[in-house]
Amino acid sequence: MGTVIFDLDGTLIDTEKYFKVFWRKAAAAFGYSMSEEQALQLRSLGRPYAPALLREWFGPEFDYLAVREVRRKMMKEFLAERGVELKPGAKEALSRLKQKGFKVALATATPVERASRQLKETGIYEYFDEIVSAAGVERGKPAPDVYLAACRLLGEKPEDCMAVEDSPNGVRAAYDAGLRVIMVPDQTEPDEELKRLLYARVSSLLELPEAVDPGTAADENAVLS
Repeated sequence: MGTVIFDLDGTLIDTEKYFKVFWRKAAAAFGYSMSEEQALQLRSLGRPYAPALLREWFGPEFDYLAVREVRRKMMKEFLAERGVELKPGAKEALSRLKQKGFKVALATATPVERASRQLKETGIYEYFDEIVSAAGVERGKPAPDVYLAACRLLGEKPEDCMAVEDSPNGVRAAYDAGLRVIMVPDQTEPDEELKRLLYARVSSLLELPEAVDPGTAADENAVLS
């Protein structure tokens, strides 16, 4: 296990909770009433699954691209004013993994340009060997495509990699790609079915290095690179 591939939203940066808010606001702008539970189901859900699910809920006339664009604009304006925050322990975990010689990559639904900008804004861009976006593969999460693409780019076999995810759709994507999955729950805890797919569950990223490799236990004297 020499490679760790991270999800972005809700795993490394604290933005997943805003997707829930702004999907509902964007849907309301078009006259649709989206419940909080429905918004949670959209976490890390890529194409073609998200458009199909939304049309199942709201009818075949639901304009996914138009609603998504409004959601993106709302979130962009909100985050430009508020800023993007790291999840607790993100920098510490990344630093310890790199100090131990792990390859580190990103597999995200976010376009590469925006993901790179957010990593730079939060001061963790330097830790990543590769950034892979589901925008560049045929199917988004929960399909395994983005994780398989990341493994190919890194020159690694999926079974030699670990994935770090916060959402059920992300967990399924990584598991179906053949990676071992560590979940850091963000909005909800894993149910019994999802637990069977996990290599480990940790409460925060501060616990991640120890879960990946017992040799990376937190050292009080460790200095962040």
